[in-house]
Amino acid sequence: MSYAAHHEGGSNRPPPRGRRATDAQPDQNTTNRFVVPWQRQIQLGVDVLRNPRYNKGLAFTLEERRELKIEGLLPPYVITQDIQVQRVLNQYRKLGENNLRKYEFLMALSARNEKLFYRVVVENVTEMLPILYTPTVGQACLEFGHIFKTPRGMYLSINDLGRVSDILANWPERQVKAIVFTDGERILGLGDLGAYGQGIPIGKLMLYTALAGVLPKYCLPITLDVGTNNEGYLKDPMYTGLRQPRDRSERYDQFIDEFIEAAQDRWGKTVLLQFEDFGNQNAARLLAKYRDECCTFNDDIQGTAAVSVAGVLAGLPLTDHKKISDNVFLFYGAGSAGTGIANLLVYAMMTDADGDGTQKLTLEEANKRIWLVDSKGLVVKGRAGINGEKAPYAHEHPHIKDLAEIVRAVKPTCLFGVASTPQVFTEEVCREMAKVSTRPLIFALSNPTSKAECTAEQAYEWTDGKALYASGSPFPPVEYQGKTIVPGQCNNSFIFPGLALAIISTGARRVTDSMFLVAAQCLARLVPQSQLANGTLFPTLDKIRHVSATIAAAVGEEVYRLGLASFQPKPDDMLQFMISNQFDHRYDSFVIH
Repeated sequence: MSYAAHHEGGSNRPPPRGRRATDAQPDQNTTNRFVVPWQRQIQLGVDVLRNPRYNKGLAFTLEERRELKIEGLLPPYVITQDIQVQRVLNQYRKLGENNLRKYEFLMALSARNEKLFYRVVVENVTEMLPILYTPTVGQACLEFGHIFKTPRGMYLSINDLGRVSDILANWPERQVKAIVFTDGERILGLGDLGAYGQGIPIGKLMLYTALAGVLPKYCLPITLDVGTNNEGYLKDPMYTGLRQPRDRSERYDQFIDEFIEAAQDRWGKTVLLQFEDFGNQNAARLLAKYRDECCTFNDDIQGTAAVSVAGVLAGLPLTDHKKISDNVFLFYGAGSAGTGIANLLVYAMMTDADGDGTQKLTLEEANKRIWLVDSKGLVVKGRAGINGEKAPYAHEHPHIKDLAEIVRAVKPTCLFGVASTPQVFTEEVCREMAKVSTRPLIFALSNPTSKAECTAEQAYEWTDGKALYASGSPFPPVEYQGKTIVPGQCNNSFIFPGLALAIISTGARRVTDSMFLVAAQCLARLVPQSQLANGTLFPTLDKIRHVSATIAAAVGEEVYRLGLASFQPKPDDMLQFMISNQFDHRYDSFVIH
């Protein structure tokens, strides 16, 4: 039996008739014994059809229908999964431009037939990723209570203090290996959505599976409900969360502490705990608190940083500043995302990320190449309100508020937008960038599309086609002076699914900055030269399963190099090991011989 089928529980078959599944290890001497995942009870009959993990709809064979006691519960015709896929696509595409309806359609499919859902998404990822993830998932979160049908994942409220462990025990799956959790305070660029933020952990974990092949049963989305300061939701009868202002007392930290301890107690010290969409006042603080205590990361800080650094590394050969340490980086936005990217850039400059063996920069030298702009203007020494995360990047310089003037003064070669302030990269700003560099890097990263600092078309037009542009949400190709320029999407989904696959497969005990830099370097190498020539700094989404597996292999090597792997011995072929642990969306046979 393969590692994927045994250690990782690769089969999705229901327990055989007449035998109750237990937690006991199989008898090693009975090689033909059927190994099954833990179940509360044997599932036969209509329960099989109602369980998305096992349901195959009309693809159940006649023999399976007899064996599983579902004869007569389905029309007599048997069809293939291929035909089911085509039927789903026909129905999906009839929805036209109504993306929210498409989102609801896909969610309903996932709740009905898990394997069919993932096959449809994997084979049509370019078409469906903007529906399952940004930008449509943002609209789904805004209306979450109004489109709510079937609960997914778990909800813990701050009123559950002292009982978190008991409540987590209600989740039936004992093999949880990855939890994405949010307190809903800063959902994308949309602000405090409270319990409506649950759409983000659900979506992120679906991408774990669709893009990297993490087994769905390993994944658990959780909302930690501490209230909301969104007055509209507090008055909305459809709102699904606590109807109270956001709790900012010491009970908040107690709640987070209790949750993390309870999750580790139930699912082990290697369970991956991903912070998602926490507010600026908590995101970096909580990451610093827990990153050396458990297996955790914050995708908004570290995932965004890794994919951004990958874009920089991919674009540098096209610029006149070919070493990362030759560049000056300016951030419009000094929150957790901005400082997270800055921190990884500093780490890259200190560790010879270019790989050319030249002198590494000191911490002080690297910090000087980073400049931040917050709501009060340029972050400089002596200015009031400079917190700990911004302090390393506060330099001696006159205080300036206007962004175009800041660009003229600082002369950045790379400009990041991470403040959810639409259209702040004006024509004047972009033209100033083009004066500094022959190929300025302009990354308008705020999500959803309506929050982008500038569009791809604006960036190319205002830099006379010179800009190397990337955005957080997708923009279509742009025709400029007879040439088609394809903007890249600086999308975290290029990083976090593969990273998660590596962490889960190796049983990593911690997640380190070096793992994110390795992932960034690997992603940059995967951009074909033909795409770079068209101004595209990231691979195409139709290659993302390969990208994720390759990143997982690179990160896996780093996990073993650091001595952080629980799974031993180290696999001889890391890439093949990662592929062997990926979810197979083909149907299992349920016939018991």
